Amino acid sequence: MGDLTKNFSLWEFKCRDGSDVPAEYMDNVRLLAKNLQVLRDHIGLPIRVISGYRSPSYNRKIGGARKSQHMLAKASDIKVDGMSPDQVRSTILQLIEEGKMMQGGVGRYLTFTHYDVRGRKARWSGTGVKDDR
Repeated sequence: MGDLTKNFSLWEFKCRDGSDVPAEYMDNVRLLAKNLQVLRDHIGLPIRVISGYRSPSYNRKIGGARKSQHMLAKASDIKVDGMSPDQVRSTILQLIEEGKMMQGGVGRYLTFTHYDVRGRKARWSGTGVKDDR
């Protein structure tokens, strides 16, 4: 499995049930990794992907949204050591505003931040129950 960007590898986005990212979603995961690389370069800190692609069965098992962007390999739940989920969220919103990251979904949870490349604005806060790692 090759590298998607300078700092992100495909294995980081595999489903936690062991499923690979399906071939038809490879463009999605490349786009996601490209945008996360912008964030990584901006903050200068490693980003841990705690949830990337989710198979439909795994998404149901953990109580993910019925139409979750994770099932299309367009979403990531991330943690950055040294930054709170609020700080990560604010930085992503700033980079979207500056046109450096793609418009998409940004959710703040208690222990992680969600970012997806759905192509339209979506914002929310949650409890963190979907932190599946």
